Amino acid sequence: MKLYIKNMVCSRCKMVVKAELEKAGLQPLTIDLGEIELAAPPTKTQLENIGNSLGKLGFELIDDKKSRLIGQIKTLIIKWVHHSGKPIAENLSGYLSAHLHYGYTHLSNLFSEVEGTTIEKFFIAQKIERAKELLVYDELSLSEIADSLGYSSVAHLSAQFKKTTGLTPSYYKSLKDHKRKNIEDL
Repeated sequence: MKLYIKNMVCSRCKMVVKAELEKAGLQPLTIDLGEIELAAPPTKTQLENIGNSLGKLGFELIDDKKSRLIGQIKTLIIKWVHHSGKPIAENLSGYLSAHLHYGYTHLSNLFSEVEGTTIEKFFIAQKIERAKELLVYDELSLSEIADSLGYSSVAHLSAQFKKTTGLTPSYYKSLKDHKRKNIEDL
């Protein structure tokens, strides 16, 4: 049986969720961002207890089909931008459609209806947050950051960065107090 969990965005999240499941007496077979496969279905009481304990930690069990699909869209984008380690070369619509087996128009309409924003805006927010992270690390040039995030040029990254944050990447990098956002808050 699979459980879908909202706000799982990193490996630490997976460790915390695994610990909570084991405390509840459940044995997860696999744990991925936003998705858990259990050896046996939980009882109604176990499910309520898991929901409550995860809720206290900022997670949420997802039980309807639309919410699960939105969670999968967000998880795929977060994995792609923050955890893949490969340059973003494919287009977003093709990437999501191939992984979720739905047409992009359907995914886009559903996402906008439920989230009140577009998939593209969510994707851009994730890319800008990743750019902030890479700027703070100071290991890559702006050109390398633009390439790794799939921007056609440094100018395109800079323009989108400024439009989103109000700051240029260079000015952001020079700030002492870097204000990054948690991924789940985007």
